[in-house]
Amino acid sequence: MKEMMIGNAALARGLYEAGCAVISSYPGTPSTEITEEFAKFQDVYCEWAPNEKVAMEAAFGASLRGKRSACCMKHVGLNVAADPLFTMSYTGVNAGMVICVADDPGMHSSQNEQDSRHYAIASKVPMLEPSDSQEALTFAKIAYELSEQFDTPVFIKMCTRVAHSQSIVEKGERTEVTKEYVKNPRKYIMAPANAIARHPFVEERTAKLTEYAETSPLNRIEKGDGSYDFGIITSSTSYQYVKEVFGDKVSVLKLGLINPLPVKLIQDFAAEVKTVYVIEELDPIIETHCRMIGVSVTGKEKFSLLGEFSQKTIAKAFDLPEKETVCLDTDIPVRPPMMCSGCPHRGIYYVLAKNKITVLGDIGCYTLGSMPPLNALDMTLCMGASVSGLHGYNKAGGEETENKTVCVIGDSTFMHSGVTGLINIAYNQSNSTVIILDNSITGMTGHQQNPTTGYNIKGDPAGKVDLESLCHSVGINSVRVVDPYQLDECEKVIKEELAKNEPSVIISRRPCVLLKYVKPKKPLHVNTDKCRGCKRCMKFGCPSISFRDGHAVVDNTLCIGCGVCAGLCPFDAFEKEGE
Repeated sequence: MKEMMIGNAALARGLYEAGCAVISSYPGTPSTEITEEFAKFQDVYCEWAPNEKVAMEAAFGASLRGKRSACCMKHVGLNVAADPLFTMSYTGVNAGMVICVADDPGMHSSQNEQDSRHYAIASKVPMLEPSDSQEALTFAKIAYELSEQFDTPVFIKMCTRVAHSQSIVEKGERTEVTKEYVKNPRKYIMAPANAIARHPFVEERTAKLTEYAETSPLNRIEKGDGSYDFGIITSSTSYQYVKEVFGDKVSVLKLGLINPLPVKLIQDFAAEVKTVYVIEELDPIIETHCRMIGVSVTGKEKFSLLGEFSQKTIAKAFDLPEKETVCLDTDIPVRPPMMCSGCPHRGIYYVLAKNKITVLGDIGCYTLGSMPPLNALDMTLCMGASVSGLHGYNKAGGEETENKTVCVIGDSTFMHSGVTGLINIAYNQSNSTVIILDNSITGMTGHQQNPTTGYNIKGDPAGKVDLESLCHSVGINSVRVVDPYQLDECEKVIKEELAKNEPSVIISRRPCVLLKYVKPKKPLHVNTDKCRGCKRCMKFGCPSISFRDGHAVVDNTLCIGCGVCAGLCPFDAFEKEGE
């Protein structure tokens, strides 16, 4: 049966057909849909974990017990999971285990543009790289075969364009696979003596995988028709761009097994053409390998180290005419990223900005507090860094910073990696105020449940972490809860907590306005007779409010009736319907 699928859905289907029984993941664009799609199958176990390290370790445990497993994450999530990854390379697996990682060239929803292929090389774990949805499904099945054949976890690396583009997929049937668990301390207990004995196994495995790469169906040569005397080595979505530009006119070595890379296959391909070009997004992984094995190639001197490629990128590099594209005659204005109308985070940011408080930020919807007119953030680094960074900032700044600096972090991010930073604050007693922005969901990645919501990935009731109790239990005595729609109360509590000479936590609690159970109220309107044009409401940054003809205007298609603007206006110009 054939069906149009995005790459992530096809990969989930492939994992399912291969007999994967357990998936544990942390949501992160562009990887999130893999786990969400897998969760739709009723005869498997699927979960959201607090972070990627936990997810990878849970998947390893399932593999150890004898069930095929997987974990999914975005490229920066792999940083969090690096600890178990490197040692799992030594232990190997029992049942097959697949690590799905999705890179984000162009940084559509990420804070950096790192190339996950470096992790495969450094950990000496094989990596497969599909270039469309069908390959995503097929490669998932092959990945499990390789995992069990070579006793190793296996990476499948997606990227934004493959993960979120649709193509035709032929679905198959599920195959059940179970391995017997046999106690084997020398294989699985990585004390130094056992680990030393496992290292030679890893090197032998890499040599065998390199030999496999020479004839693997994952790597293929597509002969050109002779129109060009050069050849192209490429992979992933870059392969699609090459085919769009050249069709069958150029010889292509398409690499699907990206680590380890073949040697003789590349040398033989290069011998058949006059010049070899390597086209790969981000870092020169294939290019460097080619040069190491004595193959002269042209790569990053012609193609950028930065961002995504496209059909236009390839055509321009070879001085070829671009294919005609359909476009609108009118330029579409850029829509800057912003928090939604009624977003509960906006009230806290308004108060912080109004009081000129230094704010260390974190990863999530609340990163948008950095945008004008609020301009409320001073730093955003990675998941959980706001809390740890605040501790260091105040230890360095002392009394000069303690009463005018806070950090902000979301409920899901706090559970991911913020709680350890809070433990550090409590343990080392820095005079720091942490603000947890609890919007009752994992917002930016598309409303996934997390340990604080009380529901699991399928929406069923689950264990729920009580944030107040958790903060108290790690040693924070002062824990306050505020409603971010109540600006005066928020300002009062923030000032009180900053004035204290002890660690403290403020929980700003109101659910995301996009949640289905949050019902919008009737929109407000502006009484133009009362409006004085002071533009105080414009400093709040609500996209429902604009300024025209000397007074504020409310867009009633966006306004959700939160009423915060009414509390801001000194002239009571914002009114509810009927007033």
